[in-house]
Amino acid sequence: MFRTHYISEAKKVVGEKAEIAGWVHEFRNIGKVRFVLLRDITGIIQVTVKKGLVPDEILNGFEFNREDVVSFKGTIKSNKIAPDGVELIPEGMELLGKVDKKLPVDPSDVVPAELDTRLDYRYIDLRRKVPTAIFKIKSEIARLFREKAAGLGFIEIHPTTIVGAATEGGADVFEIVYFEQKAYLAQSPQLYKQLAVVGGFDRVFMTVPVFRAEKHATTTHLNEITQMDIEMGFADHMDVMKILEKIFLHILKNVSKMEELKVLEYEFEVPKKISMHTYTECVDMLQKHNFKMEWGEDFSKEAEKKLDSILEEDAYFIYDWPTKTRAFYSMPSENNEEICHAFDLIYKGLEISSGAQRIHIPELIESQIKKRGMNPADFKFYIDAFRVGAPPHAGWSIGLERITQKLTNQQNIRETMLFPRDRTRIHP
Repeated sequence: MFRTHYISEAKKVVGEKAEIAGWVHEFRNIGKVRFVLLRDITGIIQVTVKKGLVPDEILNGFEFNREDVVSFKGTIKSNKIAPDGVELIPEGMELLGKVDKKLPVDPSDVVPAELDTRLDYRYIDLRRKVPTAIFKIKSEIARLFREKAAGLGFIEIHPTTIVGAATEGGADVFEIVYFEQKAYLAQSPQLYKQLAVVGGFDRVFMTVPVFRAEKHATTTHLNEITQMDIEMGFADHMDVMKILEKIFLHILKNVSKMEELKVLEYEFEVPKKISMHTYTECVDMLQKHNFKMEWGEDFSKEAEKKLDSILEEDAYFIYDWPTKTRAFYSMPSENNEEICHAFDLIYKGLEISSGAQRIHIPELIESQIKKRGMNPADFKFYIDAFRVGAPPHAGWSIGLERITQKLTNQQNIRETMLFPRDRTRIHP
């Protein structure tokens, strides 16, 4: 082993022997005394050597570059002026990884770097406090989603990401060569999570990568993202919106207490509930406030911003959308086929989640596919599944990167993906 304790555990073992390992955050040589600030994922500790108090071979070998990887073995002692009030007095050390080139990104943030440079050298950028905080929060968001979904009786499944037809029905897909067949990277786990419900699983959830080939160049879109999805049998859109509210508020409540938000110098209030507005009500509100928008249009960025200022709410649902604006599998209203039972969850001006009640009637699915100019034959496996007894069902997905972007107050979604993929970036 190269360590017996993480740095955060050092306070618990004052007076005891310990072996710690990490990166040299800072090194100072002031003659008879030399200091290393050693950093790992949990914090920073001071390692101190003084002439006469340690063997000469340790003192003479105590020369490091910033970001060298070192393991120290010694005694943990109290020191009120050291970081966290403790230091390590070494009895042995081992250089595990040496820096032999100039670092293009400064992990201490003394010298700032542009986002593209940081992403080019993400493996160094991740040593900074801010990315560490962001990805700890992102990890917790995913864990909280799983925790609450499982607590509500949902079963975790793992659908395929290689599909034989565009799952959203659009043309913006990544085509791949799959032996002698044409295949695509999944835009969504949509069709397959529905099939799991038809198969009798009733309530399912998943955390999956999805791939979108749209040529976006915005601060809120990526071409590979992570979705947190549920699908629920014997349910309509209202039922799953209630589930979404429970899970979303559970995530916000717990993330709002995380220490990592202090690193980001950010805090947020957790709404007590999520308000609900129909698409038509939202369009009417905009028109009453002299904002031009026709019924049937999608909300532009300007419309979303204006709606936020009108509602003055951090989180709200927009439901019952125009059928032509949503995916082909969204259930039309029983009273007006021009409206479907689809919805979005808006949080701090950004669409965080979308969902709908699904069509479970084969003839209606075929009709909707044809209206979109697609061939029902391409979806035969999907349509046939509803010919063997399919319950009414509904579901939604949360964009993990988007919710992380909002809960960490980041201006660019690329900050929230470990190795983001956009129109130009496929490395590292």
